Amino acid sequence: MIKKQNNSIKLIALGGVGENGKNMYLVEVDKDIFIIDAGLMFPEDEMLGIDIVIPDISYLVENKERVKAVFLTHGHEDHIGALFYILGKMNVPVYGTRLTLALASAKLKEQDYYGPANMIEIHSDSIVDMDSVEVSFFRTNHSIPDSVGVCIHTSAGAIVYTGDFKFDQSATDLYKPEIGKMARIGEQGVLCLLSDSTEAEKPGYTTSEATVAREMSNSFYNAPARIIAACFASDINRIQHIFDAAKETKRKVAVVGKSLERVFHIALDLGYLKVEDKCIIPISEINKFQDNQIVILMTGNQGEPIEGLQKMAKQTHKQVNIQPSDTVIIAGSSYKGNELFITKTVDMLFRVGANVIFGRRMVHVSSHGSQEELKFMINLMNPKFFIPVHGEYRMLQAHSKLAKECGLLEDQIYILDRGEVLEIEDNKFSPGGKVPSGNVLIDGIGVGDVGNIVLRDRKLLSQDGILIVVVTLTKHEKKIISGPEIISRGFVYVRESEKLMDDSTKLVREIVEKNRLKGTFDWSSLKQDIRDDLNRYLYEKTKRRPMILPIIMEV
Repeated sequence: MIKKQNNSIKLIALGGVGENGKNMYLVEVDKDIFIIDAGLMFPEDEMLGIDIVIPDISYLVENKERVKAVFLTHGHEDHIGALFYILGKMNVPVYGTRLTLALASAKLKEQDYYGPANMIEIHSDSIVDMDSVEVSFFRTNHSIPDSVGVCIHTSAGAIVYTGDFKFDQSATDLYKPEIGKMARIGEQGVLCLLSDSTEAEKPGYTTSEATVAREMSNSFYNAPARIIAACFASDINRIQHIFDAAKETKRKVAVVGKSLERVFHIALDLGYLKVEDKCIIPISEINKFQDNQIVILMTGNQGEPIEGLQKMAKQTHKQVNIQPSDTVIIAGSSYKGNELFITKTVDMLFRVGANVIFGRRMVHVSSHGSQEELKFMINLMNPKFFIPVHGEYRMLQAHSKLAKECGLLEDQIYILDRGEVLEIEDNKFSPGGKVPSGNVLIDGIGVGDVGNIVLRDRKLLSQDGILIVVVTLTKHEKKIISGPEIISRGFVYVRESEKLMDDSTKLVREIVEKNRLKGTFDWSSLKQDIRDDLNRYLYEKTKRRPMILPIIMEV
């Protein structure tokens, strides 16, 4: 499969290392750059008001004439959600399987991207012929069909990226991994393996989906009234389990949630979901059936179901609310930052009388391989070099230890930092500097216009509030003719802090007079004095530091 001698091989992670999500990896072979996955990440707690986070691709923009292709491994948002950002900056072909491209196209439309998009469909037996390399694929087992690993064949051996995977021995035909093909790739020679580290800390094997199917079926049989089943919109395997259990128990299913409806109809139209038409009803018709004949399949904003459940528990959902006899099945796992939110939601559901099935009951399992499966992948591929990816640092570290247990030596394993350039030459790793690799924050329709300073201001506002000081001066003499007026938001309750506000007003008046009596009157100096002196005074009195915003007007 090797076309020519390759002189240079470099690997870069623009996201997906030291974090969950935002997967984007670059393989540079000679002068050609290949992008593998283009994912987003949902914001962390300190990213106040941010909707999503995507990788910084300024390095790619600077070298866009060298970018030859984007390869997508599967249709989850942490692997396709930043595609609009790449396509908005450069015209590059995108390769993916049928379902992956359908979901990626729908995501582009949702993100209001209507520019050029050269989508090229591949399957697991496809071979993509590039100038410097050939690219092949192998099917993997994940929670969404049409998941593949990517194999870039160089003269020094193959660069293999697994994508997300596990090895479920009872996987149905739609989800069966191509273990034989993986073994053949390993026999032909793998230069470097980049492998999913999400469950690298979890011993043993990931529980089989067959266990989930049985538990789901039991839960449906034992539910006396309505069932509200909550799952991630893109977890097609779980959606199939819910429909299978509904069919067994002769229940009708109503689908709620825009993102869920979008993914559901795409998967149904393409034949990746097996559902009888008579099993599906619109949400408006649920009252025409007995409660024990109904399943409500739902998700929330951005495919995340817990927010929608909380609205149902509070009786504020637009379409359906929780009744005391309902059985709520939460068929999705928690992720970093939402554990407390889930716990509170479950408590609210119990408070309104629902029976909640979650956690220890096996209605959901991970879609990522545990330690023994990760070792199996390493042994199948038998790589010269190993790079753990897709996970927080502790997960990457745990995966490195597993690689050592499989016989790899310390100098054959490398944990990449985000943006770090790693060259493979003379049978060893050679770190070669860094490229820009920060976060691009998306808030509403703004892409990258919210940075660290804005986030810092939002954090300050959320902690101690804001104080707006308004003063109007005469144009020539700079005497106060109106104010100072102090407006407080989120700092103190004004009616109970009248003395504090009066004293603050006097202090501002004194600061203005002091600046007026100086030889020269400087606006910026006046504003800074108001900020500094008022900040000092308020901290002495309240031990709080509100954001102080002076507004000086002249008439």
